[in-house]
Amino acid sequence: MKSKYLYYGKLTAKLGYREELLSILLEASKMVSSAKGCQLYVLGKEENDLNSIYITEIWDSKSDHDDSLNIEEVRNLIKKAMPILEKQPEKGKEIEILGGIGIE
Repeated sequence: MKSKYLYYGKLTAKLGYREELLSILLEASKMVSSAKGCQLYVLGKEENDLNSIYITEIWDSKSDHDDSLNIEEVRNLIKKAMPILEKQPEKGKEIEILGGIGIE
């Protein structure tokens, strides 16, 4: 299997702003869906965590992921999200994919 890049992260919104953050991230998902190398961009939440959104992404390569962060519209969404975050985003986890269903 050709090596892919998996990124897993968590963003925490200020109290009462999770739905707005989710809206921004859903808009970002539409933008990156046609970006070079994007295979998966999934958002989720935990039942007992009212402020956080979890992001799971699979890309053909780390450079494809990094390039997506330079798309002007994506950069604008990042700027829009920053004021509603509880704190600076922590670096997510870069995870090596070993295999499974749904990846090539």
